[in-house]
Amino acid sequence: DTRAQAAEQLAQLGSEARPAAIALVLGSGDEAEEVRQWSTAALEEMGPPDVADMASLVSFLEGRSADVGYWAATLLGRLKSEAAPSVDALAHAVAGSPHLSVRQRAAWALGEIGPSAAAAVPALQKAAAGADPRLSRLAQAAIEQITGQ
Repeated sequence: DTRAQAAEQLAQLGSEARPAAIALVLGSGDEAEEVRQWSTAALEEMGPPDVADMASLVSFLEGRSADVGYWAATLLGRLKSEAAPSVDALAHAVAGSPHLSVRQRAAWALGEIGPSAAAAVPALQKAAAGADPRLSRLAQAAIEQITGQ
């Protein structure tokens, strides 16, 4: 109940919930449904995280629940070009995450980073040629955002 109440209060803060980004990402994978719902609501309204949170977000791309990985990739994408140091981790997620939603969101995030994500183009090209139509579309859009073509 305490975690759910805290997440609910953070959801009401909008962009002011930014200092709690890491806790909210972890909350999106909480065992309690109410915590997951309020954490997700807060993340949807929060905007970009602090750049200082990047290393933690990168670490959440692997070995966590699909929701935690999805939100980690989302927040990295919201950092735009400031997330350039996360390109390798996002490319790895596109290529090998066990969660399709994480692969898709990582492709989107790479597109948001833009030209600084050029090193991820080979992984995106492979994803664009893959069987999942949504991942293929997101990967192709990211390639276009990165290369300008």
